[in-house]
Amino acid sequence: YRSRFVVGFFIFGSQFGNMFEKRIVIDGKGHLMGRLAAIVAKELLSGQRVVVVRCEDINISGSHFRNKLKYQDFLRKRCNVNPAHGPFHFRAPSKIFWRTVRGMVPHKLPRGAAALAHLKVFDGIPPPYDRLPRVVCPQALRVLRLRPGRRFTRVGRLSHEVGWKYQDTIKALEEKRKVRAAAYYERKKASVALRQKALGQAKQEYSTPLLEKTGF
Repeated sequence: YRSRFVVGFFIFGSQFGNMFEKRIVIDGKGHLMGRLAAIVAKELLSGQRVVVVRCEDINISGSHFRNKLKYQDFLRKRCNVNPAHGPFHFRAPSKIFWRTVRGMVPHKLPRGAAALAHLKVFDGIPPPYDRLPRVVCPQALRVLRLRPGRRFTRVGRLSHEVGWKYQDTIKALEEKRKVRAAAYYERKKASVALRQKALGQAKQEYSTPLLEKTGF
């Protein structure tokens, strides 16, 4: 068994003993929605807990105009007797992705309901997931799976044009998060440099000649 998730250039969980993690946080940016949903559904049914962040940057193959026409056709599907009976038309990118995954698990059976309860989806990267390592799924990345030159659209743009009201809010929060992340990275680099310097000084101070002088 080899996991479908990669951290940077490293395979995430390559042996049977490391099959399950406490949770897997997937950065949805640049993934094709259907492929990512299929892989997430399979992991959920295996018992893995999955968190998907930045759902607004998930891609859908096909032109934006075509996808918008398809979603508008979906909006026209309603219960004529009482629309409150469903189907419910989610506008948020995270809920659109969640509904896609729901269609790939037997959510009306206990096994599927339990699997779906292990999935969390978010627009942007809220705390505490902004401090956790995030992974990507190579089998679902658009740059690896969609032929160059083919058209695609972002779920965030599609959601915004069909009624999602929080695109600007998420964008502002993401900009603040990136500033904090950049500051943290600079502090971490400085801390690592100080640690390396201290280790080098300690190695020079407690070298073999000093030990010889003290009788050891």
